[in-house]
Amino acid sequence: MIDKHARPTKLLWVDLEMTGLDPAKDILLEVAAVVTDFNFQPLVSYEAIIRQDPEVVRLHMKQNSWWEEYSANRDEFLQKTPNGKPSPQVEQEILSIIEQQFKSEPVILAGNSVHMDRAFIGHNWPVFYQKLHYRMLDVSAFKIVMRGKYDIEYEKKESHRALADIHESIAELQHYLKWFKEHPENILH
Repeated sequence: MIDKHARPTKLLWVDLEMTGLDPAKDILLEVAAVVTDFNFQPLVSYEAIIRQDPEVVRLHMKQNSWWEEYSANRDEFLQKTPNGKPSPQVEQEILSIIEQQFKSEPVILAGNSVHMDRAFIGHNWPVFYQKLHYRMLDVSAFKIVMRGKYDIEYEKKESHRALADIHESIAELQHYLKWFKEHPENILH
């Protein structure tokens, strides 16, 4: 049994690439997961392309103009998804990582705009979803405060590939925390 009040010692960073932003309509293409400690040091890393019918992927992508801007990613997904891993296998592999890494401590989901990833997890992988603590660490909340209150911007590469996006999210959070360490007078103001 997971003690939801236990002090977490790790984070589960997750990023999904999907055809769009509607969990009920769009489909998963890629997933990455990185378990870190609270020094943000990676302990385990996982990534997988999810098996999909390329014609179905193509139809979904045509409904989202965003894919024109990222045509290299689009073409790579169209090429790789037929040979990806079945979605149930991916869920089982992630559950295995959770079991090995978190044991009885809460599984805190972390990432950028991670509520969207959580919605897709809930729609596609209900057992994985049930393992997640109700709290999340969303780096985009830091982004809003840093931009709005301190006029601090973090430039991301925005590769829109799952594992690279996780590493960018970790680096972004570290950037903000470093700024506060260097400017302690701003913490309470």
